[in-house]
Amino acid sequence: MNDEGNQGRETDLGKRIASLIRSIGQGPEKQITGEELQKLQAAASRLDQMLKDTADADRQALKNAATRLDQLLADIGKGKDVTNKLKRRQERQQPTQ
Repeated sequence: MNDEGNQGRETDLGKRIASLIRSIGQGPEKQITGEELQKLQAAASRLDQMLKDTADADRQALKNAATRLDQLLADIGKGKDVTNKLKRRQERQQPTQ
């Protein structure tokens, strides 16, 4: 999934969480049913998994970037010309017009 889609989901999720938190302080207190508790626990579990998945993806992206940087630095240290690698990478990252 692309970053914009993830950010949209995270924003929507953040708004829902904020709304739920605000609603907790409103109205008379009542006991929640077992079914409601199960729903909340399931939602919390899904949120935990989403956060873990995002953290894992971020960690992997950083590892990949560090590996590429290490390789570029090693190539530079050996006197290799890395400009072609950098140009190709830059071309892939630029959107087509």
